Amino acid sequence: MIPADAATYSRIVQKLGYVAVAASQTGAPLGTAGALGNILAGILVIPATTSPGAIAILDKTTSITVFAGGATSVADLKPFLIDLKGIVSASGAWTITTGANVSVIVIGVFT
Repeated sequence: MIPADAATYSRIVQKLGYVAVAASQTGAPLGTAGALGNILAGILVIPATTSPGAIAILDKTTSITVFAGGATSVADLKPFLIDLKGIVSASGAWTITTGANVSVIVIGVFT
């Protein structure tokens, strides 16, 4: 969740980074160590076909499908953003799993 006060928001934006993840990865770590409190701002999805695989994020114990993928799930090969609004890890390090024919760039604050 994005903080209400401008000073806190500014500090978070200054720490934003990214992690590029190739297609067909399972449990790719986001950050070096990862930790409780890491923030996901968004995922830039880069489909290689119009039928890319699914994308799921994992907060140590909770798996969340953020893109189901599948046959003709995208109309073209333009990258698109999944806006996660700054969700915060409640259980531990974030990881991501990408299906076939879909790579991503994950934006957030990672340790």
